[in-house]
Amino acid sequence: MERLDINQRRLFNTSNSRMTIMPAWVIDRYGSNDVLRFTKNAGFPIINYPNEVVVQVHAAGLNPIDVSMRGGYGAATMAMKRDPLNINQSGSEFPLILGRDMSGVIMECGLDVASAYFKEGDEVWAAIPPWKQGSLAEFVVLSANEVSKKPKCLSHIEAAAVPYVAATAWSALVNTGGLNKDNCAKKRILILGGSGGVGTFSIQMLKAWGAHVTVTCSQNAERLVRGLGVDHVVDYTAGPVEVPLRALEKFDLVLDNVGGDTESWALGLLKPWCGAKYVTLVTPFLCNTDRLGIADGMLQTGVTVASKALKHLSKGVHYRWGMFAPNGLALDDISEMVDAGKIRAVVEEEFTFSQVPQAMLKVEKGHARGKTVVKISSGEDSSE
Repeated sequence: MERLDINQRRLFNTSNSRMTIMPAWVIDRYGSNDVLRFTKNAGFPIINYPNEVVVQVHAAGLNPIDVSMRGGYGAATMAMKRDPLNINQSGSEFPLILGRDMSGVIMECGLDVASAYFKEGDEVWAAIPPWKQGSLAEFVVLSANEVSKKPKCLSHIEAAAVPYVAATAWSALVNTGGLNKDNCAKKRILILGGSGGVGTFSIQMLKAWGAHVTVTCSQNAERLVRGLGVDHVVDYTAGPVEVPLRALEKFDLVLDNVGGDTESWALGLLKPWCGAKYVTLVTPFLCNTDRLGIADGMLQTGVTVASKALKHLSKGVHYRWGMFAPNGLALDDISEMVDAGKIRAVVEEEFTFSQVPQAMLKVEKGHARGKTVVKISSGEDSSE
């Protein structure tokens, strides 16, 4: 591993006074945590399209997908997204930078980026699509459609804990589940796995919209979720969790962050013939494409979700898959909710840039109580 000197003097291209390299954590192959490598010579991101911006990363949030991607999860689909025409040879994604959450400051704007909305020096946050280079680096390039102005009341560390889980929850609850601030009042929502990043965000957004929220979590996470406004908590460590859940009034929507055998009983908790939906974020889509290739994997995925949807529709409930989707407009709405005091960042632990391997191991252990965040930039955080 190269000597870790994050404060070293940056190298510049003297012909145009622009940086050409930057510090970053990269992987050169898929594997366990020992594939992480710090380098002072990662390629500086450049604007390739006029709607892009270069952002100096002040803080990066880690998510379970970073651990999965480190091991090669979704590699086939991500390769297709990066190179739709299959021009580049296998392995062209390396060195790969992980990290899906980002909070930082815009350093450069493409020609089509409206100066009325984004300009150099703006503090922004974003959820980075998994097929793009990530936030465990000093700079990142993103589409302006993926970026939103950071909530004024949050530090960069706090802000980096929100975007990816917020965009995932928004995709599952709003785009797939059909919920919004106008139709959520008094609806009964069950969140399976309520103490992680997606769970803690979903609780707050749903409560801000007036929903009745029940969650499952371990007993030692009950205080956390109660503090976020949950109406009812079921301890999954006390025995088969479906038993106490079946004793409750039925639900309008179930959000499943757990997977496993939950599908075998969770749909029975929904109100039949009332438009109730089960939305799971644990899907076999990327595993299918990794195992079978893009074409066969997508075919297998389509058959699976269609058969399950039809099976449960005959019982009067809707079966859906939820997936992350980058959404700068959704982050605009969420930023307003944060500044209004309706949503707060839940940071479980903060690491320095030199501690990225330790941070990744923390996420890999699971049982999260909020988000793990890495401080990237040594510059001052104007919100702290």
